[in-house]
Order: sequence, then C-alpha cells, then structure tokens
Amino acid sequence: MAGQMRCWELPDQFVFQPHSGLPQILSIDRATGNASLIQELPAAASGGQIHSSTVYGVLGAVKLLTGTYVLVITERECAGSYSNSPLFKVKSMRFFQCEHTRHLSPSKIIEEAYLRGLLKHIEQTPGLYFSYETDLTNNAQRTHLLTNDHQNQPLWKQADPQFVWNDHLKDYLLESQAEGFILPVIQGSFQSVQVLLAEQLLQITLISRRSIRRSGTRMWRRGADPEGSVANFVETEQILEAGGYFASYVQVRGSIPVFWEQIVDLRYKPQIRSINHEDTSAVVERHFSDLSDRYGSVLAVDLINQQGSEGVLSIAYRNAMQHLKNNNVTYVPFDFHHICGNVRFDRLSVLHDQIAENLMQQRFFLVNPMKEKTEEQKGIVRTNCIDCLDRTNVTQSLLGRKALEEQLRRLGLFQASETIDKHYVFDSQFNILWANHGDEISYQYAGTPALKGDFVRYGKRTIAGLMQDGISAISRYYLNNFHDGRRQDAMDLVTGGYKASESSSPHRSVIAGIATYMPLIAAVIVASICATAMSLWNVSRGDGRVMFTMLWASVTAVLGMVVRTNGQQLCCTPRLRGLK
Repeated sequence: MAGQMRCWELPDQFVFQPHSGLPQILSIDRATGNASLIQELPAAASGGQIHSSTVYGVLGAVKLLTGTYVLVITERECAGSYSNSPLFKVKSMRFFQCEHTRHLSPSKIIEEAYLRGLLKHIEQTPGLYFSYETDLTNNAQRTHLLTNDHQNQPLWKQADPQFVWNDHLKDYLLESQAEGFILPVIQGSFQSVQVLLAEQLLQITLISRRSIRRSGTRMWRRGADPEGSVANFVETEQILEAGGYFASYVQVRGSIPVFWEQIVDLRYKPQIRSINHEDTSAVVERHFSDLSDRYGSVLAVDLINQQGSEGVLSIAYRNAMQHLKNNNVTYVPFDFHHICGNVRFDRLSVLHDQIAENLMQQRFFLVNPMKEKTEEQKGIVRTNCIDCLDRTNVTQSLLGRKALEEQLRRLGLFQASETIDKHYVFDSQFNILWANHGDEISYQYAGTPALKGDFVRYGKRTIAGLMQDGISAISRYYLNNFHDGRRQDAMDLVTGGYKASESSSPHRSVIAGIATYMPLIAAVIVASICATAMSLWNVSRGDGRVMFTMLWASVTAVLGMVVRTNGQQLCCTPRLRGLK
C-alpha cells in the first residue's frame, strides 16, 4: 500500500510517487481525469518550476458533470497506535481538479456549480482516521475469527465496507487498476490513555466506527431505510491492554429502526412524525437480524421519553418490537428524562440493575498473552435516544465502565467490590476518554459537542456544563435550519447516494430559493421588534403615539406569521436526494 507520497502538479498530469513500498507511480491526466500506473517519473517533474508537495494518501475521486475531482490527504497527525501499528487522524484534505471540455445546458451549469460548492464541505469532513498497516474497520473479536488468508490480503479487501468512509470514492482507483493506492479510511473517534494501577501499566482505548449505509446529518437522516440500515449507526469498541492480556467490549448505537422523520421548520423542536408504513415490520426484522448475525444476542435499550413529543415514536418502536419474531433480541424501554431528570444521572444505576444479568451473559472478548481466546463476547447492547448522541453517550460510558471493572476483576487487578471511582486519577482519565469520544461523534452528526458532557467528564452536572449545553443547543438549531442541508448533500455525494450525470436530476432545484433571503428577513424582524420596543418606551414616557406602537407591533406579527407559515421553505434543505 502506498503511504507518504510526493505529488507533482505537472501541466498535463498529476503524478503521485510513493516514498517507499509500491514500485509503481500513479499518473492522473488533468484533461480527462483518467488514472494509470507508470514506471518512471516524467522528465518534466525534474524542472525547477514544477510545484510539488507531500501527500499522505489518495482517497479516490468524485466525478461531476465536467470533471473528475481526486481527493488526497494533505495533512495528518499521529493519534496513537492500534494493533501495534501507527494510527493517523486526517487534519486536512484537498481535491485535485481534472476538467473536461463539455457543453452543458443552463440547468446543468447551475447544478455543476452547486456540486462544486459541496466539495468544500467534503474537504472539511471531521473525524477521519486511517492506518497504513492494520485494518481499523473490524473489531478485535471479529478480526480474531478471520482466517489467515483473509488477514494476508490488502487492507481494502480486509475492510468491512460498512465502515469504510471512502468506499465509494475508492472505486475510481479500482477502475484504473491502481488497487495498491487504495487507503481505507474510517469516520468515528479514537481516544487512548495510559493508567498506572498497582504498578501495572494499563492502556485503555476507545475506537468508534461510523456506518456509511445511512450516512447523514442530525435532522436529515432519521430512522431506517427499506433495507433496515439506520441513521447514526456507530460501533464503539473499548479496549484494555494489560500485562500481555487484551480485552475488548463492543457496543453500538443507532436511530430507532422504524420509518420516521423530524423536518426542520424554524421551530426549536420540530414535530416528530412516525410513518405508519406496511413494510415497517419487515424493516425492523432486517435490522435486528443483521445485528444478531453480526454480534449475537441484542439488548435494545431505548432511552427516549415515553410521553410528550417523543411519545409517538416510543409507541411506534414498542409496537414494532412486540411483533418482532427474532428471539435473540430483548427490548428494554428506559425513560431517561423521567427517571434521571436533567441532573440525577446517577439514577442510571436503575437501568444497570435491570440489565445486569443480560450483561453477564453477553460477556466480553479476552485474549491471553499466548494470543489464545479465553472469553468471547456473545451479544451486544444497542442504545438509542432521539439523536443517539447525548443520553446515549452517558449510558454507553456507564456500560463501558462496568465492563472495564469486570475485566480488571477477571485479570486479578481489582478486588471483588473494587470500582474505578475509588482511584481518582484512573476515574478522571476514564471520564475524559468517554467525554472526548462523545464530543467527536456528536460533531459528525449534529455539528456541536455532546450535551450532558460535563456529567461524563466530571461525574456530575456543573454550571459551566449547563451553559455549554445552552450554547450547543442554539448552535444545533442554527446548523439544523440553515446549514445541514448542504452538508447532507455533500455526504450523499461522498457515499454515492447521488451520482452526477446528464440523465440524473436533483430531488429539488439547486437554484437558490426563498431560504437565501432568510438573513434579510431575520434582520427586518429584529428591527421591527426593536422599533416596537422603542415605541412602547416612548409611550410610557408620554412622548410617543400609540398608533406607531400598534403599527410596528402589527408589522412584527405579520412577519412572524409569514416565517411561521413558510418555515420549511426558509430552511436549508437537501437538494440531491431529499429524505430518502
């Protein structure tokens, strides 16, 4: 596999020469976008005026109407090690443009301009990780079960396509028979700490892998698709390494696997709508069948409110689970907010006590210093709330803590009743590990840090944490309404959900609509409110006219009604695929 490379930007081609490893050189024609392998560096590359730079991987390409755009990693940082191999985080990416001469209709010219604008969003994708030497897409237990023949294959063949962020982009390299340049990348999180416990050095690692099957942003990808894939599906593996032993505990999170939506319309909490579809039962069956085939028994922990605005979804999920024919699945509803409120998250112990027996049966994966499997994880906890971010992360951190304590007892490093919170430094580092993980996963789906992160980080709710949650909530509102539509389109372009062609048409017109004028409308509303307030103040002083106050109040009310009535039209919505 090609690692670090020198890239020459020649007048007629881009040339990528690996520093070591592959003997071939990758050449990409700037006029056609076609890639080919060459044996020698072009003579023009030796010219003194030729620009060259270091790149750290070719991720593939996006093909638009008039050009091919090749995505490369331009900056990386070492995030730690995984399976005794260096693991890197992508710090920056860049598209190299290969332009074709092609006549387009006026509507296609507008579409092409919109698609090019999405490339900037792709370049700024957060939470991408890669390794040149080891597969990041399969958890430790799954890797242990794979045959030696499988593990000797190139990384892109070992990888689970569900967790390869650039799975669609890499097809460009496959078509060009440049398989040696394929670099699988995951989106998720990687956090690792070292802790000294009783003179024994422990390494604790969290690695998360985000599925690309229903990739999207918080409000524009909800629930399940007809194949049973769900939004915001993330596999999180907690790893303990100590004294030659290797232990792993895997959890998953994912949106409620029924058909539902929550379309933004400028309201702070848009209405949740459950879609009563004839295929719902089949979709739920497909989803849990896939989980049980992959992980074993499934403990489905549902944290949403059973009353209020979330109640309609609680009922739909509960009904679907009652008709589930898979006996390998146990459904556990737990009204997080009703039981824990906004500050008493310690009451999650009620949930743990309820599922403790199931957790003991599911166990964890453990390998001894001789690389022999001595424990096997026989099931998975699947946790969800509405977004599968905030309540979910608090709950998963608790389950991860309980699993780690059990592993330490198994290795003889903890006494029977000993817990992590008895060790201040250990407890603090473990909390930070999960808090940073929660923030990174939240950024990818919602664009902000996780809410309730102060409890995960410090073990209690704080004033600073509540203030940060308020700022994040406002930021989420802004991003959901005025930004995430384009970000969703960028994700659909990366995953192949939308492919630009002369015959394809976007779900909606890419021509800027009324939403473009939202900043102006907002400014007029704010000015009207200020004018109304000033007029009222003048009236109270006796030097104003009531009629002017009524006029400004009427203007404000009318503008407010216009915004309220046309809320969806004023929001930034996906244009390529819609809500598919």
